[in-house]
Amino acid sequence: MKLDVLYFAWLRERIGLSQERIETEARTVSELVAELRSREERYELAFSDLSAIRVAVDQDLTEFDADLSEAREVAFFPPMTGG
Repeated sequence: MKLDVLYFAWLRERIGLSQERIETEARTVSELVAELRSREERYELAFSDLSAIRVAVDQDLTEFDADLSEAREVAFFPPMTGG
């Protein structure tokens, strides 16, 4: 399946992209992260501490075990703070 993957804040800086369209067989966000981490060192660095990353699938906040079977977009970003 094809997915639009978006990266925000320091994830964007570490990976060097704000978004990309990828072809993946990942069934969950966790599988997608594992696939991305295996690509090259910049992805490994960006996803080295998953506790510091939040994820949204089709603009809905979710967990890393979320299903991707119907997804069109996955976004990764650091935790948000209120104010």
